[in-house]
Amino acid sequence: MILYVEQVERKLGNLKPNEPLIYERVDGLVYARYRDPPHNTIPRWVIGGDADAMNRLQGDLFNWSDWQDLMNLAATNPTLRKQLSKLKDLYLIIKEDE
Repeated sequence: MILYVEQVERKLGNLKPNEPLIYERVDGLVYARYRDPPHNTIPRWVIGGDADAMNRLQGDLFNWSDWQDLMNLAATNPTLRKQLSKLKDLYLIIKEDE
């Protein structure tokens, strides 16, 4: 997919005028990069993506649906339930110290 800067300028900020971009989707993230030399040596950059991919990009360990799945699994898995209990205790200790 190739779009020209004028078509996406408002969303992407400061770009090279009149330079065509190539958009790529990888693992839920959408990247843009310049198509033509000499600007095509500039590394691609993230311009968006689905919520889970953006959470991963920002360093989140998991999203809300992962948390719900974890809680549902803990309801039937004693080992996981025990580990989550230990994790909660550790969290409360750390929170108390802050």
